Amino acid sequence: MTQMARWSFRGILAFVSLLVFLTHGVYSSDGDADPIYKVCVEQCEKTGCVGEKCFQHCKFSSDGKPVGGPWYLQEPLYLQWKQWDCRSDCQYHCMLAREEEREKLGGKPVKYHGKWPFHRAYGFQEPVSVALSALNLAIQFHGWVSFFILVYYKLQVTPSKKTYYEYTGLWHIYGILSMNSWFWSAVFHSRDVELTEKLDFSSAVALLGFSLILAILRAFSMRDEAARVMVSAPIIAFVTTHILYLNFYNLDYGLNRKVCVAMGVAQLLIWAVWAGVTHHPSRFKLWVALVGGGLAILLEIYDFPPYHGFVDAHALWHATTIPLTYLWWSFVKDDAEFRTSSLLKKER
Repeated sequence: MTQMARWSFRGILAFVSLLVFLTHGVYSSDGDADPIYKVCVEQCEKTGCVGEKCFQHCKFSSDGKPVGGPWYLQEPLYLQWKQWDCRSDCQYHCMLAREEEREKLGGKPVKYHGKWPFHRAYGFQEPVSVALSALNLAIQFHGWVSFFILVYYKLQVTPSKKTYYEYTGLWHIYGILSMNSWFWSAVFHSRDVELTEKLDFSSAVALLGFSLILAILRAFSMRDEAARVMVSAPIIAFVTTHILYLNFYNLDYGLNRKVCVAMGVAQLLIWAVWAGVTHHPSRFKLWVALVGGGLAILLEIYDFPPYHGFVDAHALWHATTIPLTYLWWSFVKDDAEFRTSSLLKKER
């Protein structure tokens, strides 16, 4: 390892250590513990009103069944699907009323049920995060399709129509898992319920687990199928077990956070070391993506309330991943060209 690579590795290691240390902090959720907020929600569920604003569907219980009425008075299907029931609306409008009072008294916003007080727009719970998740999905799709066109139609293929690039199939799986993750991220931010939360968490864990496998296989140039299975099998088993644990036993936020940080840090270190020792022509793109991704995590750590009820630190993190995703797929395509060119030169 060269002197420059050593210093680069040490810098990344120190930065990652700082991130791991900072991610041990926990976010408070004082809003739903506020007695005034609790009384407001209780009264709203009885009267169907918060101040002068009343809700027609508060004639129903939170499971959609009519209170003292026939079956045909059940909530409309679109309300049941979106889960905007009486309790949800009461919590939302009591939160807004309480935050307005808090602002008049010079207080700072607090979290309710683990989330900042966001303003709904067009039926979406966090409209900015939904839009940015959709943009990330579009960028992932663009990157994957452009990679597909490159390896199958622009680069030379074998007589059996297979690509020379040994990691084509792995990057296809990565692209599909990435798009799946961003899709469920958009759904989750549009409406946070138990099902969408579990799907968002599960898809993110699956993506991180496969990304770790991909980092190991590419960094160590593993082309033998047996070696790939030996590396992948324990990671797949661990990730599968963790997802099943979250979905069917205990949705442990703290444990899930540690698992995600561990897998993210591991692949960050692997790519960093590989970028430091390799002579890959696009290693600088990789460095920018790694450093940019590490800095973007700071937005997740130094959390702050949403600006005007719409843009919080997490939404900004979604925004930073858009150019980083474009750069990442650019590196992947460069890697495909580099490996294909190297293999064709060896054949000649």
